[in-house]
Amino acid sequence: MIRSIFSVSALTLVSRAIGFVRDMMLASVLGASAVSDAFNVAFRIPNHFRSIFAEGAFNAAFVPAFARVAAERGRDAALVFADRIFAYLLLAQLVLLGLALVFMPAVVSLLAPGFTGDGMRFGLAVELTRITFPYLAFISLVVLIGGVLNAVGRFAAPAATAILLNVAMIATLLLAGHFPTAGHAVAWGVLISGVLQFVLVAADALRANVMLEFRLPKITPEVKQFWATFVPAAAGSAGSQIAVFADTIIASFLVEGAITWLYFADRMNQLPIGVIAVAVGTVLLSEMSRRIAAGDEAGARHAQLRAIELTLVFTLPAVAAFMIVPDTLMGALFVHGRFTAADALQSARALSAYAFGLAAFVLIRSFTVTFHARGDTRTPVIAMVIAILINIALKLLLMRPLGHVGLALATGAGAWMNLILLGWFARRQGLMGLDARARRVLPRLFLAFGILAATLAAGSYALRAALGTGVGADRLALVVLMTAGAFAYGGTLVVLFGREFLSDLKRLRRGMANGDG
Repeated sequence: MIRSIFSVSALTLVSRAIGFVRDMMLASVLGASAVSDAFNVAFRIPNHFRSIFAEGAFNAAFVPAFARVAAERGRDAALVFADRIFAYLLLAQLVLLGLALVFMPAVVSLLAPGFTGDGMRFGLAVELTRITFPYLAFISLVVLIGGVLNAVGRFAAPAATAILLNVAMIATLLLAGHFPTAGHAVAWGVLISGVLQFVLVAADALRANVMLEFRLPKITPEVKQFWATFVPAAAGSAGSQIAVFADTIIASFLVEGAITWLYFADRMNQLPIGVIAVAVGTVLLSEMSRRIAAGDEAGARHAQLRAIELTLVFTLPAVAAFMIVPDTLMGALFVHGRFTAADALQSARALSAYAFGLAAFVLIRSFTVTFHARGDTRTPVIAMVIAILINIALKLLLMRPLGHVGLALATGAGAWMNLILLGWFARRQGLMGLDARARRVLPRLFLAFGILAATLAAGSYALRAALGTGVGADRLALVVLMTAGAFAYGGTLVVLFGREFLSDLKRLRRGMANGDG
């Protein structure tokens, strides 16, 4: 399992690195402008629907079902089941695409109502979303084929798809002079990337001899079970997206640039979520589903606890950096061209607020797998609904006194409520609990986090006094702080865990798939 997690994480890290290049180009070319706000809405809308109907809900329902059919009736039967789901998914996406293209002004009015009084932003958002929305149809098929590949132990190609999204967007930005605006250029890059991602996973599926075929939709016991699991999972995914919808809706009423400030802060916040949480959640779902289908309940719990520890090891440094030196990060990475130091400061304020909930965000996926791997997609929905209600109430309460920062802070509070409820439900059902190793490891990790945070705070104060302010000072300070933080955190882990920690690192490097998981 560890080998697969690191494979997915490495590819995701490459994608995120290229994504930073993309985001720096977007910041430089678009800045925090009306065109930037319009594109961010156009990009978010298909991504919202993808998150609801494709990635989260689909994988939660499909991967355990595929593993169960394969265990009971063999791989060929599982592939036939996947073919049936493929037909339903394709037809649903075609209907959704047709409706969206016709009623796009109403969609944009619903999700960015603050734009309706701004003819330029509204018209541009409608035009750009009509370009980006077909991306959803392609990415839904990518998720389905990727789910099959994950279920048979092939994780590289699905994890690499996001690289193509960033590469395509960068390529079209470089050709922006041939488009009406840079927003049009990058919107076409989104659509082109959907085609490229489909080709990538389809080619890998053909190599693995698991490429899907179109079969007429047919109701079978397996398909019925899939839909029974998918519907509540989709409701749960919709719940998580309501918070993001709310950010877009409320931010559209705030000052020009607020959507863009939140976008770049969220991009930083998504780095550990994408590199660690998504990778761990993807592999852990497949691993736990396989173990549970084989009757290895103890092995499934062991794998989950080790995955949680691994998640925290690599997430806590990001939490410390985002909370303590967000201004240095945003200034060093994004101040260029039309993205000013004032824009970076506003994004940094949002990033610090997002950091409040980052640890919860990265752990939610591992906690949710507790239920999804057992075919229970309803319990996470209950936790999600309660968390979303609290989230939205806090957004409405905080938007006036804190502006876009209040939206980010409410998002973090909602994440913590979601995580707490998931843990409580799992404990009540006897599905989760700390073993001896976890009780020994977790307090030491948080002590290492405290030492890292103190190092960053002291270093930032000293460097600010020595270097002053400005982009050059921020970039030099970022390098120094990253180096000092790495030594402080890594050294503390070695001291606290000794040979155990070094031994774990060696096992991870060898990609140990069994034993300690």
